[in-house]
Amino acid sequence: MERNTILFTNPDKEKQQTIEEILQQVYAALDEKGYNAIDQMVGYILSGDPSYITGHNNARGLIRKVERDELVEELLKKFLGK
Repeated sequence: MERNTILFTNPDKEKQQTIEEILQQVYAALDEKGYNAIDQMVGYILSGDPSYITGHNNARGLIRKVERDELVEELLKKFLGK
C-alpha cells in the first residue's frame, strides 16, 4: 500500500504572486519597446483592449491570463498595504 504526501497550497497567495509577476513582465516588455508602460497598462485595464499591450516577450498573452478586475484588486491591495 502506497501512501503519498499531498501538498496543500494557498491558491490565492499563488495567484497574487503570479499577478505581480505578470504585471512586472508586462511592464518590462512595454518599457523595452519604448512605450509609456503605465499609460499602456491603464489603457488596457480601463478598456479591455489588448492592443494596448505589446506582443513583445508574450506580454499580451500574459496579461490576458488574468481578469481585469483581478488586476485592479491586486493593485489596490498593494497600494493599500492589504
